[in-house]
Amino acid sequence: MVSSTTLTAIDPIFMEQAHAIVKGGEALPSLEAVAKRLQYAAETRTPLKVKLGLDPTRPDLHLGHAVVLKKLRLFQDLGHDAILIIGDATAMIGDPSGKNETRPPLTEAEVTANAQTYLDQAAKILDLTKLRIVRNSEWFSGMALGDFLKLSARATVAQILERDDFNKRYTEHRPIYMHELFYPLMQGYDSVMLESDIELGGSDQRFNNLMGRELQSAYGQGKDGQKPSQLVILAPILEGTDGVVKMSKSYPDHCINLTDDPNNFFGKLMSIPDALIPRYETLLTPMTPDQVAEQVALLGKPSDQGGLNPRDVKAYMAKWLTNEYCGAGTGEAAEQAFINQFRNKEIPDDIPETTLAADTPHDVLDVLVTHNVIPSKGEGKRLIAGGGLKQDGTKWPEGTTQFSGAAGTSTVLQAGKRQFLRVNFS
Repeated sequence: MVSSTTLTAIDPIFMEQAHAIVKGGEALPSLEAVAKRLQYAAETRTPLKVKLGLDPTRPDLHLGHAVVLKKLRLFQDLGHDAILIIGDATAMIGDPSGKNETRPPLTEAEVTANAQTYLDQAAKILDLTKLRIVRNSEWFSGMALGDFLKLSARATVAQILERDDFNKRYTEHRPIYMHELFYPLMQGYDSVMLESDIELGGSDQRFNNLMGRELQSAYGQGKDGQKPSQLVILAPILEGTDGVVKMSKSYPDHCINLTDDPNNFFGKLMSIPDALIPRYETLLTPMTPDQVAEQVALLGKPSDQGGLNPRDVKAYMAKWLTNEYCGAGTGEAAEQAFINQFRNKEIPDDIPETTLAADTPHDVLDVLVTHNVIPSKGEGKRLIAGGGLKQDGTKWPEGTTQFSGAAGTSTVLQAGKRQFLRVNFS
């Protein structure tokens, strides 16, 4: 097979495609290499094998996952072979990328359940009818010890310890267990088994994705006269609504989940710092970097000079994304609910309700946790300390968590900006 790197002139249309796919991220070894691979695929009518691996370690996906999933969708739309790897074997280890300690192992049942929810949520972005879904247990579960040892011989301990997270734990004398050292090799071996042309991943996956290139070459997939090793496209890590910490289920207050109801989804987007608007637009909407830059130049300028109010720009973006992920028309309804709640200071009509015994003391933290208004009592204590817990619009007083009510009355508890619970006493 002739290598795509022998192409000399790149057609502008393929550079345009490469720019759209890589937008906001990084291509390794280069953007031009991606354009050449796209052009070669078109000229030979050979779809590219584009791989994205997700370890089903948690049941929900969020907008941070959407950034890289949208890149895979672009490859689908261009007619390439999109491959979603459900890392059910690697999930049993847990990707140590960016972790300061060993991740707890998952059971096979947990991995299976999480994998199904991943697919259900990925359908919000990907065309499942044009998606090849594989599980890496297909090759790892039957792998002989001798083959695994051969795989282990493809890298040195020194190479593995170059990873920032391993290096940090090693210098801080934190434990690194043997099974964790195998993770990059296992993820890289996925690329060997699929003979992938391009691998997608988050920027925290740089080491693992490049390991795939090295292993493909070691297994004879990147030598002269054969298919060149895979290219790597890294998507940036999206910050959560605080604008600082990366979006993660580990930080539920700052995480926008694909399973959030439209009102919460819209409201969380409206809570991001104004400075984060360009980044969200670049990574999550069809806007080009030039369009985003033009808009940024107008943010905060007086309206008579064509200026834009950041709140209005954010609302437009939030409405578009809510329609995209929660369903057509949900964005407009969520925007109106937001206006009623925050600009007009109204309580939403559709808040959850519960009934408690009248004239009996109840612990507000127990009630809120039981009805999934807050994730934990610890979070509730932090809300009280920060003035974020309210009863009928009044801040909850510090020093107590008890409340009660007379029969036939009701009260509204509010945790943060968007979580409500109406309590009826009977």
